[in-house]
Amino acid sequence: MLDLVIQNGQVVTADGSFAADIGIAGGRIVTLGLGLDAPQKIDAAGKLVLPGGVDSHCHIEQLSAAGIMNADTFESATRSAALGGTTTVISFAAQHVGMRLKTVVDDYAALARKGALVDYAFHLIMAEPRPDVLDEDLPELAALGHASIKMFLTYDKIRLEDAQALAVLAAARRHGMMVCIHAENHGMIQWLANKLVERGYTHPKYHAVSHPRLGEAEAIDRAAAMSLLLDQPVMIFHVSTVEGLAAVRRARAAGAKLWAETCTHYLVLTKADLDRPGGEGAKWICSPPLRDAADQEALWQALADGTLQTVSSDHAPYAADASGKYMAGPEPGFKQVPNGMPGLAFRLPILWDQMVNHGHGSPEAFVRLACTEPARLYGLDDRKGSITIGKDADLLIWDPARAVTLTAALAGDNTGYTPFEGMTVKGWPTTVLRRGEVIVAGSEVRASPGSGRFLARQGGPAAQPTGRLAPELDPTQNFGAELLESQAADVPK
Repeated sequence: MLDLVIQNGQVVTADGSFAADIGIAGGRIVTLGLGLDAPQKIDAAGKLVLPGGVDSHCHIEQLSAAGIMNADTFESATRSAALGGTTTVISFAAQHVGMRLKTVVDDYAALARKGALVDYAFHLIMAEPRPDVLDEDLPELAALGHASIKMFLTYDKIRLEDAQALAVLAAARRHGMMVCIHAENHGMIQWLANKLVERGYTHPKYHAVSHPRLGEAEAIDRAAAMSLLLDQPVMIFHVSTVEGLAAVRRARAAGAKLWAETCTHYLVLTKADLDRPGGEGAKWICSPPLRDAADQEALWQALADGTLQTVSSDHAPYAADASGKYMAGPEPGFKQVPNGMPGLAFRLPILWDQMVNHGHGSPEAFVRLACTEPARLYGLDDRKGSITIGKDADLLIWDPARAVTLTAALAGDNTGYTPFEGMTVKGWPTTVLRRGEVIVAGSEVRASPGSGRFLARQGGPAAQPTGRLAPELDPTQNFGAELLESQAADVPK
């Protein structure tokens, strides 16, 4: 027997759209058809029904390497997510130097269990890949359903040298995990930033100058080479430039199993947003930085042709006050500003408006980029990302005609500002369901803190090697001990 029916809506999937009622029981989609009935009904006449959004890149209740806590708790961030139609988030359990990864994850999971309103999984940030972490913590965490690692090729306190990065890639291959990479050239950034500061160029607008476009491309090329060496699939986070896209295409042409994403802000904002009076531009500092209009057009084309697979928010909510963006004062230098911007609430409305109303894609393409493909790549598609019998009933009643002007108050997070302030979009979730339960009705959030569930995952397709490696190089084996022994036998004693 059905618990709930969503009636009279136009269902949109990544593969097409059709008129259907959706029958829900036990929190899952159990039937699609016409004329369905149940004790509870939601009338979606004149509206679309979409899958709940999957945001695969969110920094929530996370301590930065510089010791700064971002502004959002799990409760506030996932409230914001729900208001914008996102029903699944993947956030970061962040190891710092000296920490055991298992302890980090246990502590972080306790925060999520207390506060999350939507369902969630974690990426594991690896800042110090010691033997105890790789050989003891990682196998245990993988067995518990943690299926992805993030590593940085820049930032002083968390970046990995190439040899460390290779150790992480090898360990990920052994345990069937995805590796996500922040790909920028650390030396280029450090050198340029220091030269700018020496010459007094400290205004926030110089942040964009300090992160050279070629630095993104070089780091992607390097990540691809390491991926090819060990036959370990990788995901490149937040691609922002024409040059970065070219590097992604080179990697694929060379045979690398490499995926890539971009973020909402790179599609609609530019580095001109940093050039504001006084310290106002600090609110728009993120890394990689905002780029140019030509990069925006190239990113849209890359989303259309399959070079990029997903669009995330990279929600990194540092408050617009002395606890966050302005901890160094009201007019901070660009090196004194925490990197990141909020974006969880508005990812779906902005992406829909840009794609469907401004000619960058179809409703089906929107569902693919924002829901279905992130669920597939991150090992969640047994439950999330599509309107299919057997999947969780994570659903949006979407009003494509509703125009909304974006404001910080509307976002519902703790950041105190939005980089999209004053932007008007058309298309909005009027009702949000998570596992068959209405968690947002209009502007009312009905879910209780802690009602979100942890999603144990396998690695998904982006964690499956191709098997090309010769046995003597395979990091899942013994790195060719027999070969080494045979070679050693030929060395004169």
